[in-house]
Amino acid sequence: MLQTSNYSLVLLIQLALLTYDLFVNSFSELLRGASVIQLVLFIIQDVAILFNVIIILLMMFNTYVFQVGLVSLLLERFRALMAFAALYLTLSICLHCWMMNLRWVESNRFVWTDGLQVLFVFQRTGAVLYYYLYKRTAEYLGDPRLYEDSLWLREAFARARQ
Repeated sequence: MLQTSNYSLVLLIQLALLTYDLFVNSFSELLRGASVIQLVLFIIQDVAILFNVIIILLMMFNTYVFQVGLVSLLLERFRALMAFAALYLTLSICLHCWMMNLRWVESNRFVWTDGLQVLFVFQRTGAVLYYYLYKRTAEYLGDPRLYEDSLWLREAFARARQ
């Protein structure tokens, strides 16, 4: 069961990873001249997104709702986050690969193709939606009702059995 002190630590880790992601999205263009540093920041950003998804999944697996077999209830509730997390991770990796491919040799030159601009806009828009859904899900998973037996859970279980 997730204790209050454990939840605070997990939430702090999640918010730190989201903050790092926001930092890289905001300031990575300032490091355009140092390709190796930008590459390392992008790799860490992609790994941070993956870690955040793993942490949310572990938090879901830790709930009483999951343990009694109502996985569909959790998936229904958090499917938007899972879809946007996968989309955002894919867009981020594609954007990072494309940017590093265009700028690796001539890092001081300002290179923006039309396709790169479109991908950049989609990735940043996906980032905003991902941040919102992730924070909402992380806060919802802190609800103590998810970690203990309750009337609404019994009713959901009865509906699922029918």
